[in-house]
Amino acid sequence: MAIVRVLVLRAAGINCDEETEFAWKLAGARANSMHVNRLIENPLLLSEYQIITVPGGFSYGDDIAAGKILGVHLARHLGEAVRSFVERGGLVLGICNGFQILVRAGLLPGVGCDVPVTLTRNDSGRYEARWVTVRSESTHCAFLNRGEMLEIPVAHAEGKFTVAEASHLTMLEKQDRVALRYVCPSGGPPVFPENPNGSIGNVAGLTDATGRVLGLMPHPERSVVRTQHPAWSRDSSIESAGLRLFRRAVSRF
Repeated sequence: MAIVRVLVLRAAGINCDEETEFAWKLAGARANSMHVNRLIENPLLLSEYQIITVPGGFSYGDDIAAGKILGVHLARHLGEAVRSFVERGGLVLGICNGFQILVRAGLLPGVGCDVPVTLTRNDSGRYEARWVTVRSESTHCAFLNRGEMLEIPVAHAEGKFTVAEASHLTMLEKQDRVALRYVCPSGGPPVFPENPNGSIGNVAGLTDATGRVLGLMPHPERSVVRTQHPAWSRDSSIESAGLRLFRRAVSRF
């Protein structure tokens, strides 16, 4: 079987690229990082890869708004190239700041969905770093199986998903663009801290119409070995839930 190649984008302020490369390598892919400027200079480099990942961090200091500068940068210089990449069957993953970037670039919720969405400051007014449980809602996302539960951590200050009107969330649901939701493991409605940022509809991630683009606020790359979980030494049932997401993507090729 041919090796799946993953491109991990870098830019000033992104700081999760090495962990993300490590996660892809554990999943059986060959991953390497590249500064976004190198890709802008030669978009044809995308032909060498099957998956693009925009990792977490604080790209360009999150000036103006989280992910705004790099998102506009991608839309202006690489928008057409990335859309063609997806049309050819490539996958795109945006994690935390990467999710914010994909939204600012117009890649999520994606073509055919005019619903304006954004990610804004957490209801708590502070940076939230904690483990959460999310459930896959998508029937067609290449990274997920519908109904599966993932316990993975969040680490963000601007992760609240919001829309202008309730009807916008309904439209996203009807078009199967909601990929992940925060849930309460014991049942019942997920309030803080289960929903760590106050996201409308408990939305934790979005996908596009193709299912080949996924953006999520939690960090699956921080749950790829058991010892990353704070309870690993006390609970033998702890698994590296985030690794499932990476392995599933690799298995598509």
